[in-house]
Amino acid sequence: MDKNEFIKNFRKAFGNYELPIAVWYSEEAATREEKTSGCFIKHLKPAREGNIVSLSLETISCRGGRVYCGFMEAPPSIPSFVSEQERYKKSPEMVSDFIANLNMPDRSKQFINFASIDKIESFENIEALIFFATPDVLTGLISWALFDTNEPDAVSVPFGSGCSSIVSQPVVENRNNGNRVFIGLFDPSVRPHVGPDILSFAVPMSRFRTMYHTLGESCLNGTNAWSKVKERIESNGQYAQHLQQ
Repeated sequence: MDKNEFIKNFRKAFGNYELPIAVWYSEEAATREEKTSGCFIKHLKPAREGNIVSLSLETISCRGGRVYCGFMEAPPSIPSFVSEQERYKKSPEMVSDFIANLNMPDRSKQFINFASIDKIESFENIEALIFFATPDVLTGLISWALFDTNEPDAVSVPFGSGCSSIVSQPVVENRNNGNRVFIGLFDPSVRPHVGPDILSFAVPMSRFRTMYHTLGESCLNGTNAWSKVKERIESNGQYAQHLQQ
């Protein structure tokens, strides 16, 4: 897979819309770390704008973020917090089952890196690509993901925090060589940190290896219907608008 070829095909399909960010782990930080405060997703804006962000157990301040990035085991207090304070699940036991079923790999001694794909050398060692999408862009991404499959869960929307939807779920899927992609950022706690019209679309590399070849075959390549949507994406300035959020 050629990174530059994919960027060319992405530009052909989506115009000058924001490129996806790549997610990977490493033994050393890809760039200088900075301490986060609260939800680390709000600190990903530099990556979305074309730079690199590196984080670790020491720099992610949110306990949930540490857990869902694989940097630590879930503290005993998390299930009760998610269920009884945030009220995102009916019982703490349901939260415990959710965390256990994720089976997140141990990354406690590593760094997690996020970078716009034009800043990486290749797709080697990348775990997933994360798109931050408006409804029009999401329409195209979903159409692309469903082009070559009839699997009912090919595009999945499982329960989870914002960070689990862009890290845990695609990373675990990649490790399992799975074919699902994930729509996320539905967690009410993360919504204030992204634009009101933005959701995430996470593609594990295990799935991207196939989707890489189907982008040009799908409706995103010059069909009448998609051309109208693409024109609206470009004419409405969606790229510039949502990065200002």
